[in-house]
Amino acid sequence: MEARTVDAARLYRLPWTMPDNGITWLEPTAHCNLNCYGCYRKNIKNSNKSLEEVKHELDFFQSMRKTDCISIAGGEPLLYPHIVELVADIKSRGLKPIINSNGIALTKELLHELKKAGVFGFTFHIDSKQGRGRGPEWEGKSELELNQLRLHYAEMLASEGGIACSFNSTVYEDTLQYVPDLVEWAHRHIDIVNTMVFILFRYITPDTPYDFYAGSKKIIWNDIHYHSEKEEKTDIMAPDVVAEIRKRYPDFSPAAYLNGTHAPDHFKWLLTERVGNKNRIFGYAGSKFIELVMTLYHYKRDRYLSYATPKTLGLGRTTLFNTWMFDSGIRKAFRKYLAYLAANPFRVFRKVNMQSIMIIQPVDLMPNGDQSMCDGCPDITYWKDKDGKEQLVWSCRLEEPMQYGDFLRMVPKNEKAEVPEN
Repeated sequence: MEARTVDAARLYRLPWTMPDNGITWLEPTAHCNLNCYGCYRKNIKNSNKSLEEVKHELDFFQSMRKTDCISIAGGEPLLYPHIVELVADIKSRGLKPIINSNGIALTKELLHELKKAGVFGFTFHIDSKQGRGRGPEWEGKSELELNQLRLHYAEMLASEGGIACSFNSTVYEDTLQYVPDLVEWAHRHIDIVNTMVFILFRYITPDTPYDFYAGSKKIIWNDIHYHSEKEEKTDIMAPDVVAEIRKRYPDFSPAAYLNGTHAPDHFKWLLTERVGNKNRIFGYAGSKFIELVMTLYHYKRDRYLSYATPKTLGLGRTTLFNTWMFDSGIRKAFRKYLAYLAANPFRVFRKVNMQSIMIIQPVDLMPNGDQSMCDGCPDITYWKDKDGKEQLVWSCRLEEPMQYGDFLRMVPKNEKAEVPEN
């Protein structure tokens, strides 16, 4: 293993920027049927926006930002009463509707309606800190036991057909050890699971070394929505997760990343693309492959790729044969695949798939109080301030302007805060 777990010099810096991005974040409701520990959003009943309001936000997005998909989130978007109409509207704009859901409200009937309306994919958030106490079947289950629930949703989407299937989970200090198991589970179901996303836990804890200010007003730390009353490890980094995965998959090789706004050596979105079948991973795409895909997609569609169809991801063998000459990672995978076929030529009938593993490292608080965000944030969303000004803002910190009228400043406790003039 290399001395450095991840070397930025070997990776492709994803070309996403604020005005030209693969993803944009839409929240039609803040109401949810769970109260997940680690969630950045307050659960607010009767918070559904009108369909006209949501369409206006989409209009604003399209006036400010090229995007490939709209992540419909919340809250729980399947509780939004106009979800089918919203999906149809997004589809009519030439965008990909992706529903970010915990899955509880999803039925086969609703899924069929959403497919007819044009839904492109689902990202199901499932982890052991969600408090899925709606029934004894999932209450208190571990990350590994929840794989049965993940498979339920993956098979539901596969049965409907043609819908991209992704899963994400928040990674805590005590669940980091299970990440390799989830990566292995995804490998076993590479034919129906397209993406696995691991989001590193970030909260404000009692031992915080900062004071918090909204303008000139000091904010008590435990008044901030995303806080924990107990001490927690809140500085797990993306390379830590890579190192953990490599205990199971030593050749695991990220290919692309987004850096931090205040820490260019941070890997805020770290993308790995692997090629294989249910029996074997042949290898990992390198930086040139991701660059080629992004460049060609932007040339053809005038925007950057976010999600691919299950049909496209099922063309792993075609990808190996057609792109090995451009990328060293694909070339290594191609050689392993040819050796695999040489051992048994009948293996050529086994389908080869592509699968993405993404690690997201949210806001990092720097020693001087600066907040290092994702540079070129894909999860940017809509906000209208008290003066009626419409803005693109970070979805993961939207509670701050909602509650205090502005984003919070962090000041080290051993320094005197500079109070802005009113």
